[in-house]
Amino acid sequence: MSQSLFKAAARVGGNTLLSRILGFVRDIVIARAFGAGSGADAFFVAFRIPNFLRRLFAEGAFSTAFVPVLAEYKSQRGQDDVRDLVAHVAGALGGVLFVVTAIGVVAAPLIVMVFAPGFLGSEDKFDLTADMVRITFPYILFISLTAFAGGILNTYGRFGVPAFTPVLLNLSLIGAAIWLAPRMERPVVALAWGVFVAGVVQLAFQIPFLKGLGLLVRPRLRRGHEGVSRILRLMIPAMLGVSVAQVNLLVDTLIASFLVTGSISWLYYSDRMVEFPLGIFGIALATVILPSLSRQHATESPERFSQTLDWALRLVLVVGTPAGLGLAMLASPILSTLFQYGEFGKDDVSLASLSLVAYSSGLLAFIAVKVLAPGFYARQDMRTPVRIAIVAMLTNIALNLALVVPLKHAGLALATSLSSYLNAGLLYRGLRQQGIYQSEAGWGTLFWKVAVANALMAALLWTLKVDDAVWFEAMAPERALRLGGLILAGGVVYGGTLMALGLRPRQLLRPADGGG
Repeated sequence: MSQSLFKAAARVGGNTLLSRILGFVRDIVIARAFGAGSGADAFFVAFRIPNFLRRLFAEGAFSTAFVPVLAEYKSQRGQDDVRDLVAHVAGALGGVLFVVTAIGVVAAPLIVMVFAPGFLGSEDKFDLTADMVRITFPYILFISLTAFAGGILNTYGRFGVPAFTPVLLNLSLIGAAIWLAPRMERPVVALAWGVFVAGVVQLAFQIPFLKGLGLLVRPRLRRGHEGVSRILRLMIPAMLGVSVAQVNLLVDTLIASFLVTGSISWLYYSDRMVEFPLGIFGIALATVILPSLSRQHATESPERFSQTLDWALRLVLVVGTPAGLGLAMLASPILSTLFQYGEFGKDDVSLASLSLVAYSSGLLAFIAVKVLAPGFYARQDMRTPVRIAIVAMLTNIALNLALVVPLKHAGLALATSLSSYLNAGLLYRGLRQQGIYQSEAGWGTLFWKVAVANALMAALLWTLKVDDAVWFEAMAPERALRLGGLILAGGVVYGGTLMALGLRPRQLLRPADGGG
């Protein structure tokens, strides 16, 4: 069971890796062209708003509500019922999204006032952001329908196609920055058009694969459809439960809009670094276990359900801890190597590295939440994670207000990390208390092996890492070689230590193995 899940996660992770690499290229191009100035801040706000709604409605609440219901239909009913469900969900989702998109385009200035009130003090910056929101907002329509198609494909085991789709977003933004921006009166607006085009292309890309499954159906609208009603009942509370991390990031953006120019950009680039391992591993793992957990719940296999969660949590520990530690220790070298070109200077690297260290400290929690939350969603229990999410979100807001004064933008990042640990801890406790998850033997052994491997990796990186000034003055090829060498050395020491202590890769392919 876990071997097939591991292969699926590897396939999703591989496509996500390609997307993240192109995402780095995209961010390098944007940083070089626009730096961390007011234009970049304006675009990141204009992009974050529909991106937030995408994760809230599409990849967040909608997918977690839709996939369990679709999996149940697939397991217990015929193809005609599945087609009927898909048609009515498409009609309802498309109709709601069209109205939301129209409102968003018309109310763009009001939206900017809500999400970036600090921009009100700069008329040019405010107007530029509002103009770009009008262009980027339709992205929520296209990308939500893309997530709908992706949910169907994932339920049918076609994980690779949805995971590849974000590549098209990165290619679109790279093309907009390089080709379109120099031809526009306001060059940064080209990035907004790149987002719009990406939404259309990503949706079109998945249509042939839906047709191949026989599920490319005409959208239909009917009040009271049983499946749609169930999805809606699950989706409404899930909006907060799934997307607490995104709500926290949006609160960060809102408060950062009152800080010095560049704060939003520094948070963006540091968050992007954390999104790399989170996307390749955390989101890939969550993507493949939700359909599996949903099937196990539908077929009443509680023991396998618990084993799947246990297997996933072991992988979180083994992969998430060195990733977070490595990002924190190499924050300046990574940011300098990737972004210190053109308009993005050494001061931007230094300030962005502060928030990267803060975000990196929460990487383990970010990934754990992605694995623990599906334990509730697959059982169609949305209330428990929602209650937990509310506690975590209120804690994040309180920590933001407490830490933003002494730590500035880095305080916002640290607050997000701390509240994510609270979120993960409460989710874990809930699964244990309800008897949904029972840990298998061997966790204590796995903990000490991972701890020793991380300690040796950290000692090596501390010994080999040079002063930040050396990175700032080095040429790009030298930075890349130095950074690649550090990452390779750290990975070899970490992996080699685990192997020397008796942990074998095959042990992570099987549930209830104990990790050695």
